[in-house]
Amino acid sequence: MTFVTRLTLQSGDRAALEGIVDDIKTTAERKGAELKGPHSHPPTDISVPQHCRLHADDDRHFSSWNYTVFTRELEIHGHDNLARNIAEQDFPDSVHIEAEVEQIHGAGRGN
Repeated sequence: MTFVTRLTLQSGDRAALEGIVDDIKTTAERKGAELKGPHSHPPTDISVPQHCRLHADDDRHFSSWNYTVFTRELEIHGHDNLARNIAEQDFPDSVHIEAEVEQIHGAGRGN
């Protein structure tokens, strides 16, 4: 049985995100792991309203805070220890990582 680990990395700092993705690719190549990606998603532009006061009746607000989020997705097939080590790394605060693990059964096998 094989495990597929899907890593989704997001950041507003594109340079930091690309640096982390390059490090993961280099590590996977060095270990001989099967790596798919990185797959780039279109950047997401986010706008956050900023109110002047916390009081609900106050309609005054500052201009919205706008920022862009960049997303990269990678898949590691097998190499469970490598995937675990990558997911447990200390990443910069500007980079958010999610790990999703899926178990793949071989053909002709039941649950």
